[in-house]
Amino acid sequence: MATSQVETVSSGADKAKLAAVLVLVIASIAGFYFLGAQGPVAQWGVLLVGLVAAAAVFLVSEQGKQLIAFAKDSWKEVKKVVWPSRKETLQMTLYVFAFVVIMALFLWLTDKTVEWVLYDLILGWRK
Repeated sequence: MATSQVETVSSGADKAKLAAVLVLVIASIAGFYFLGAQGPVAQWGVLLVGLVAAAAVFLVSEQGKQLIAFAKDSWKEVKKVVWPSRKETLQMTLYVFAFVVIMALFLWLTDKTVEWVLYDLILGWRK
């Protein structure tokens, strides 16, 4: 029997950090549109600074720390993967192409056989 775990925001500080992230994202998007007359440098500057600040606040929250831990664990797992050599990759690619060609020929032959049986033998449409 599997137990399901529900992760929730645990402390008031984490709730405040997540609220600050939301406010920073909204403010940076709003600043982008309100600074349209100032030029693209000001617009993109406000947007990027706001989003970087939001990401920084998120990463110091508990959910951000869990995300970083998950990313580290995922990277460790990726390092454990044994990747095929170039020779193995080419061989498997050739096997796939050969299978596709054989399957295409089989389906074409099946189609032509069914066509011959239906139209020539049964219906007699082709004479």
